[in-house]
Amino acid sequence: MTTATMDDPAPGTSARPPRLPRPGLMTSIRRSWDRYWYAWAMVAPVVIVLAVLVFYPLGYGAYLSLTNANETNVAKDIGPVHIGATYHWVGLHNYWQVLAGKDGDFYPRLEWTLVWTVACVAITYAIGLAMAMLLNRKVKFRLFYRLCLIMPWAVPAFIGVFAWRLMLNSQYGVFNDILTGVGLPAQDWLGSPLSQKIAVIMVNIWVGVPFMMVAMLGGLQAIPGELYEAAEMDGASPWQRFRNVTVPGLRPVTSTVVLLSTVWTFNMFAIIYLLLGNNTTGDTDILVTYAYEKAFTGMSDYSGAATYGIVILLILVAFSTFYRRKLKPEQA
Repeated sequence: MTTATMDDPAPGTSARPPRLPRPGLMTSIRRSWDRYWYAWAMVAPVVIVLAVLVFYPLGYGAYLSLTNANETNVAKDIGPVHIGATYHWVGLHNYWQVLAGKDGDFYPRLEWTLVWTVACVAITYAIGLAMAMLLNRKVKFRLFYRLCLIMPWAVPAFIGVFAWRLMLNSQYGVFNDILTGVGLPAQDWLGSPLSQKIAVIMVNIWVGVPFMMVAMLGGLQAIPGELYEAAEMDGASPWQRFRNVTVPGLRPVTSTVVLLSTVWTFNMFAIIYLLLGNNTTGDTDILVTYAYEKAFTGMSDYSGAATYGIVILLILVAFSTFYRRKLKPEQA
């Protein structure tokens, strides 16, 4: 007569196979390479480019933001003489200076950046949606109109901005020629802070409308026509069809383009810098242009500029996370 042991299976059950040890990390990577070497080979160039152009600068910027690096204490070469870096680690001191308002510049720049972003995105979305709805109808020369409206998107940004800069010129600009032609006084379009803010918003809207229009037009064409026919048969007015058919049908496209447009506008350096250059009192500087000025104008403050860059990144990551989570219940 035999006695049961701890390793014997219970009556009526099958014996369990011995548990194999889990492979190590290097073993898993080696097996993945052996099976999917072609996928690794295709992805490797993209990873290398991202590492060189994105991850390394981002990591180095994060490191600089934790130091007191500036133009006087970084490493430099003066002729044949090499002077080593003398900056040192300061931890979160730079972030405390910025977020606590010690420098006196962050919160005014943040306020204008938020106004700039909300105004540009809201007006761009409204105009883009209106144009998309007009071009979604069957009209003559519809293809020609679409090409003309896409033109601002196809033109390089610096060419378009310089064209606007010439048109807004206080002495030779076409806008002042029109005003003086109808008997109104000429305006200094790029002279005062308020006019500069209006000008940069106007130019940014001109640049951003084509993308918004194309995205909205694609979303409109994806809405089944049967929904509009059913709503019309039920006696729905045009406004009711827009509110109950068009808006819900465009929600997936709207959520994506609004997020992209917000991120792009929040970081829109080219429009403000190329349109105004040094002809600004600083009131029109958003966070990204102010970070550029800290790094490359006057006494370069590399650690302060890096701190602004990381803060901008954190703001956009927080907004994107909150925005996507807010939309999930609506898209479910």
